[in-house]
Amino acid sequence: MNKSNEFYTYLQSQQTAQRYLLQCYKKIGTKDAESKSYANCNTFIYYLDHGNRFFESGKQLDLFARPILYFYGLTHLLKACLLTKRPDYPESTTYLAHGVTARKRKKKNYSFMEDEVKVQHHGLLPYFSEHLLSMKKLPFEKIKMGELLALIPEMDSYFTYGKQAKMVTIGSCHSPHLQFPMHLLDTYHLTENAFIHRVQAYLPCIKQIKHDKSTIHVELNSLLRQSAGGPFFFHMEDETIYFPIHRESYCPISEIIIHYLLLYNLSMLSRYEAEWWGELLQLKPDQDYPFITHFLQITAKKMPMMLEQALYTN
Repeated sequence: MNKSNEFYTYLQSQQTAQRYLLQCYKKIGTKDAESKSYANCNTFIYYLDHGNRFFESGKQLDLFARPILYFYGLTHLLKACLLTKRPDYPESTTYLAHGVTARKRKKKNYSFMEDEVKVQHHGLLPYFSEHLLSMKKLPFEKIKMGELLALIPEMDSYFTYGKQAKMVTIGSCHSPHLQFPMHLLDTYHLTENAFIHRVQAYLPCIKQIKHDKSTIHVELNSLLRQSAGGPFFFHMEDETIYFPIHRESYCPISEIIIHYLLLYNLSMLSRYEAEWWGELLQLKPDQDYPFITHFLQITAKKMPMMLEQALYTN
């Protein structure tokens, strides 16, 4: 994973942006690719520039405003990525809505970890899920915030501190060898063959499978791409591959969707639930505070990095 914003910088001119878009449009067989690349290059540049500025500005501001800036930073970078695949985006105003809603909150005993968001049929979320991530339908209609946080590798240490580890390391981005602990067969209630059948749809061609008493060893013909998405998740620092330990945590989606949903809900809380948000930041009453602050530190680095990588490999 590229750990600098070098490619973003390269795209910050009309000439380089137009050439890049032209290449993208030719790749997908766009009619009038050249004229479309000229028409979209300025919008593309501004999406990238504004998206990165929102993230950088958020890092400089107090915690209370960060969710809003990070959410809009992410949406702008997503729209830049969409322009590489959909030269006429937005084809309709329905795609400008967020594509997700937060439920009405109970004022007493509210827990962010237990809160849910609901996916809508129209809007940015289903649109980018389909056209950027090749997911026409998400595997859930509603999902809890705690379940989403548990799918982010950099969050796993926080769950482990509470003796509730959610993920296990199964390999490295730089190796075609994956190692699944045999105890996963118990937590997934599957035979070895059924377990392999479940995960192989998300793997490059399997070269061979071996096992011993404690581990299922899977050798691939190529490296597992970081854009492969769930149920495999990548740690941005040590570049290891994580897999959910429990069957109920198995969720084959891209981590980009996870961050989008979490940032959407946090941005809504910080805007419209002033009392709860203020008490969270001032009183730090429960586990919501450390989990939210750690997530915001992660997303500020990881989302620009992942989307830059998507642009680079496009």
